Amino acid sequence: MRERLEQLRAEGLEALSRADSEDELREIEVRFLGRNGALTHLLKDLGGLSPEERPEMGKLANEVKAEIAASLESLRLNLKEQAYSLEISGSGFDGSLPGPSGPRGGVHPLTQVLWDLEDLASRMGFAVVDGPEVETEENNFDALNISVDHPARESHDTIWVKGDSQSGGGLCLRTHTSCVQVRALKEHGAPLRVVAPGRVFRQETQDATHDHTFHQMEGLVVDRGVGVPHMLHAMEALLAGLFGRPLETRLRPGYFPFVEPGFELDARCPFCDEGCRICSRTGWIELMPGGLVHPKVLDACGVDSNVFSGYAFGLGLSRVAMLRYGIDDIRWMFSGDLRFLEQFRL
Repeated sequence: MRERLEQLRAEGLEALSRADSEDELREIEVRFLGRNGALTHLLKDLGGLSPEERPEMGKLANEVKAEIAASLESLRLNLKEQAYSLEISGSGFDGSLPGPSGPRGGVHPLTQVLWDLEDLASRMGFAVVDGPEVETEENNFDALNISVDHPARESHDTIWVKGDSQSGGGLCLRTHTSCVQVRALKEHGAPLRVVAPGRVFRQETQDATHDHTFHQMEGLVVDRGVGVPHMLHAMEALLAGLFGRPLETRLRPGYFPFVEPGFELDARCPFCDEGCRICSRTGWIELMPGGLVHPKVLDACGVDSNVFSGYAFGLGLSRVAMLRYGIDDIRWMFSGDLRFLEQFRL
């Protein structure tokens, strides 16, 4: 058995030393190491050896197999390197040419809307500010004049991380980016002109226009002598800049604890003429609520409401993207469906 294994080792290494192509290497691999190869047949004879010889011959057989396999892989690598060297040394080869490129991606519609709004706001004199997504109850509700018994603080509206609306001092996933405005006002005081874009969370029932996770951008201006005309001009300028044209809008009264008076700015629904599921059969889509900052909010943030006034507005980026790109269901935004995302490829 030993002589046959040594002979097989010598034959395999000699065959490899003469091989000069991938096809020959493959043939040698099958002839010596394949399922029906010479070494496989030889190993079947191990069962006929005495118990004393079997372990020794089995070890030798494994050594022969490993040596042939290692030599084969080494030669295969050498052949690939030689082929590559030959290829790049040939005429017409230009090593400075770029390699093949993969498919180009695109900017998500929410990201594009966010970038455009930040650019517009910056050119209008607003600073872009950010804050944590897990927020204190103080910043998310108390400082915004949202009372303890307000339904927005209940667990059917707010996702609580620690505590709840009855415990005090709790933590929640922020339900708006107004809490970022509170942080900015507390830190910098007045005068102040900021926008706060970001992701917010609510216990929403998912449908064509609602999702539990969505994006907002809220604006805040606090200064001396600020009134409703300043707010309307800023809101209309942002929308006109974003859509490239004035939108058909309407202004109606609205209630929000942190502004007084409060307004709703609606835009004409682009998906219908007489009402559809997107606009709740009204023909209008709620787009940008706002109002004059409530004096209690200014006082809670350390700003003298007898000296300063301000306005605030909010903008749902998902709804803006729906209007801008004709998207008829908000759930497409986070579906991960490539058929949807490929429409926004660069």
